[in-house]
Order: sequence, then C-alpha cells, then structure tokens
Amino acid sequence: MQYRRLGDAGMRVSAVSFGGWINWGEGKLAEDEARRIVLRAYELGVNFFDLADIYGRGKAEEQMGQTLRQFPRHTLVISTKVYWPMSDDVNDRGLSRKHIFESIHRSLKRLGTDYVDIYFCHRPDPETPLLETARTMHDLVTQGKVLYWGTSEWSGAQIQAVLDICDKHNLVRPQTEQPQYSMLVRDVVEHDVIPVAQPNGIGLVVWSPLAQGMLTGKYDDGIPAEGTRFSRETWLKDRYFTEANMHKVKRLKPLADELGFTRGQLALAWCLRQSSVSSVITGATKVGQLEENVKAADIKLSDDVIAQVENILSA
Repeated sequence: MQYRRLGDAGMRVSAVSFGGWINWGEGKLAEDEARRIVLRAYELGVNFFDLADIYGRGKAEEQMGQTLRQFPRHTLVISTKVYWPMSDDVNDRGLSRKHIFESIHRSLKRLGTDYVDIYFCHRPDPETPLLETARTMHDLVTQGKVLYWGTSEWSGAQIQAVLDICDKHNLVRPQTEQPQYSMLVRDVVEHDVIPVAQPNGIGLVVWSPLAQGMLTGKYDDGIPAEGTRFSRETWLKDRYFTEANMHKVKRLKPLADELGFTRGQLALAWCLRQSSVSSVITGATKVGQLEENVKAADIKLSDDVIAQVENILSA
C-alpha cells in the first residue's frame, strides 16, 4: 500500500481507501460479509475508512465502528459526514451550528470513538451562512472532536469562498474535498475544483472512481436482470450506462490486458496519477473485489499509457 499526505497536511491516508456507502442499509450486504471485507482491507494496509451519518441511516457508522474498534485507534483514519436529513425534524439537516454539533455527537457515539479524523460537509448548504458553518467546524477542531474538516461536492467557487472566510476570521481551513471523479466523470474536478484545491493545499479523496462498476467491464454484455447495482438502482444506470461510455470501457480492455492490469485497476491508477488526489474511495461487496482494487495503489502509469487512455476517452 502507498500512503499520501492529505493535501499539505501531515496526516497520510492510504492511496486506496474503503467507503461504507454501498454495504450498509436496507437490501444491502449481509453484516458478516461486510465485516470480513473491512477486516481484509485493514490487513492489506487500508487505513482510511470513509463513512457518513446518512449511510444506512447510521447503520454504516455503527457496524463499521464495531469492526474498527478492535484495531489501535492511531492506525486508523476515520471520516464521516453531515448535511442530509436524518429525520423529519426541521433542524435535523443542513450545516447549521445546531445540526453539526448534534450530528457529530451522534456519529461519535455510533462509531465508538472520541474523535473523527475528517468531518465532511456532505453538500453545500445555501440556507446557512458560510461563516456559521466554518466557525462551527473550527470549534469542533479546537475541542478535539474533529482533527481535519472538509467539503464534499462543493464547487471551486464555494471552496474558495469558505477559504476566504476562514482566513478573514482566523478559522481552521478545510483540508480536503471529496468530489466524484473517474475516467467518465472528470470535467468539473479537473477544470473547477483542482485549480482551487491544489494551490491551497487541499487534498482530494474521490468517490466513485470506478463509475459504480462501469469501468470494471462488468456491464460489457449488458445489465443482468438482478444482482448488480445498476439492476437495483435505476438512477445509477441512467447516469453511467450509456452507449458512449460502453464504447470507451470496451476500448480500454486491450490496453489493460497488454499492461497486465484489470480495467478497474487501470481506472484507479488513472485517478491516482493526479498529484492532487490523496486517495480513491472504493467499495466492494466481495473480498476478491477489494483485493483487486488495493493492488492499484502500486501501479504507476507512464506518460505513454496516460496518453493512450486520453485518446480512448476523447474518442
């Protein structure tokens, strides 16, 4: 496993990390299998485990927290998030001081830890002043409940705005952004987010680097009737399963075969070519998928290979 600094912070995260989005919640993976995958991830050197209160309505934090508790806390980087509604209550949502404070305490209890390494604002909140959110995050850092804070799915302009507010009021700056980034979803990150994040020392920890499995080639022959994410969640199918994407993914196969990689490993290594990317957040419903993904941390793509990939993606 390779480890990268979180932007210009001193803390290092595994280049390939593990997220709790796909494994917990109604109709998702059995708890014992999810636990085995987390244990294997740790054995393989994954130290960064990414969660959110909304994943399984707290179940992901509870169940992964129970598994991670057996490891020395200093060997783990645990993140969670706040923003989405957790109940019908009018204040149980957003990035207000009230919701953030109440949410972090609930998350810490579910995780069974005194602090989280990273606390993300899961989306921007247009109904709460940025200063209120930034000051609340600053207070959580000074209280020791959060070590670093970050944003998720914020635009470059929104990130710059909160950086300016933090500088003006002498508040702790966000240290990381979690955007969606892959071979198939790249323009916003490369042209809007990185130009703000990189000069400000903000590390990117990207989600869906495999485009929900599209880039692995598992849908080359179409979508099976059942058993895959695209068969269960039509919104994902509509977003990724297009003729243009199918064409690109199939054209990547000969290149990956020539290099001795799977297409999934090639896709992860391609994301990690970006110096701004600190970690790619992966999911897995089988131990074998996890083991394949982790190997991507050690793959270095040559300039020639990157140029070949670009040619395929731009066709």
